[in-house]
Amino acid sequence: MLVYFLRHAEAEDAVTTDFARRLTAKGTEQADKVGKFCVRYGLIPDVIVSSPVVRAEQTARAVSARLDGREVVVERWLACGMTPDAFFEGLAAYARFEHVMVVGHEPDFGEAIAAAIGLPASGALHVRKASLTGVALRGARFGAGTLEFSVPVRLM
Repeated sequence: MLVYFLRHAEAEDAVTTDFARRLTAKGTEQADKVGKFCVRYGLIPDVIVSSPVVRAEQTARAVSARLDGREVVVERWLACGMTPDAFFEGLAAYARFEHVMVVGHEPDFGEAIAAAIGLPASGALHVRKASLTGVALRGARFGAGTLEFSVPVRLM
């Protein structure tokens, strides 16, 4: 399975709750740019799985719009605070897919990517907003992955 980790795009400062933060105009442009990049380079997931946090779901839906309305599934396990264990457990439900895009948060994604590729600590990884990181997994477990690419939105 190839997992595309997409960190949510830029969001407004907390106005009510962290959960309800929406994308800024720049964030909407970033998400659209990611979708165009995916189309241009054939990075088309079979399914997009998103955190239920507003900014992440908005990012997922903006990318989906560029991918001919690719299905977006909202999963609680991708919400802020996800652990690598929760990531692998949740991802197992998508094992039938060859390409899965997950949309979520930092530092959760740094920790999940580090665990997937067998790094002893996640401190070496910083996943920027609206960046896309591809990890090939040979099973939903620690150390079963290979980092294929990581592209910040400013290079898309």
